[in-house]
Amino acid sequence: MVGNLGLLALLLTAKLAPKLAFVYPLARRADRRHAAFTTLLMSTGLTFGTIASLYGLTAEIIDATQFSLLVTVVVLSAVVPTAIAERRFLPSAERERRIDRRLAYLRSEEYV
Repeated sequence: MVGNLGLLALLLTAKLAPKLAFVYPLARRADRRHAAFTTLLMSTGLTFGTIASLYGLTAEIIDATQFSLLVTVVVLSAVVPTAIAERRFLPSAERERRIDRRLAYLRSEEYV
């Protein structure tokens, strides 16, 4: 059981680390203020990972324990980043309105 938890942590890290490494720079280029939030929400793969794991189980490529580990990793890789994004990086609606108003004002000044 303890060995499976270590393997679970390793697989989860292996699934999330490349996504964070490759999505964050692109998200930062697109929207610097919300790059972390966007990156965490882009950590998807729930449907494909579950279907691929189920195929492996039905084709007897993996056993039930491996299937459980893979599905757990897939679900955690979708839920954990979303929870972190909502708790730590969720943009404040009021702050965004103030910023948008300032930007709209600055843009309107260009045409005056």
